[in-house]
Amino acid sequence: MKARILILSAITATLLAGCFPAAVVGVGAGALMVADRRITETYLADEAIEMRASSRIGEKFGSEAHVNVTSYNRMLLLTGEVPTAEAKAELGKIMATVPNVKSVSNEVLVAPASTIAGRSTDTYTTSKVKARFVDYNKFAANKVKVVTEWGTVFLLGLVTQREADEAVDIARTTGGVQKVVRLFEIIPEDEARRLDLTSSDSKTAPAK
Repeated sequence: MKARILILSAITATLLAGCFPAAVVGVGAGALMVADRRITETYLADEAIEMRASSRIGEKFGSEAHVNVTSYNRMLLLTGEVPTAEAKAELGKIMATVPNVKSVSNEVLVAPASTIAGRSTDTYTTSKVKARFVDYNKFAANKVKVVTEWGTVFLLGLVTQREADEAVDIARTTGGVQKVVRLFEIIPEDEARRLDLTSSDSKTAPAK
């Protein structure tokens, strides 16, 4: 419960300050990398993919579309809203050309852009799901990436079947969640243990 309170307090504070992404990157990036099963190069590649994708979306659509980009292990998730079905199709084609992307899940809706209140509700829902991951302590919470859009929760990560099932069960029983979409990469238990050991060793090793 203490962990849950700390997470919710931190998110609330950064939302009020209007700098949630900066706070996460500036304060928690190092800790997140240590707990992540992606190797450092892939983690950084995902960051670069998100920046390139966001730039291309801005160049093509400007303020006509509200699209969020999330890359995990070079799998690109698109959420948000676009004005037409044609725009959604074009968005998917553009994202498929972003360097290093191995797959695109185009989950944007053809709808008016969401309101600030709606986005805040989704952010709060994400925080509740993450907090419940910590509370239940059935797997390392940072192994699962959570994205919420219009009450739909998307779950990403390199996880075992057991971890995936537990994450989905926790997410779907969280208040405010309308639907859960699995976008996991399922790996064997022994592979998960190997990645945990390898990633921990490589990311905590002193710089040369």
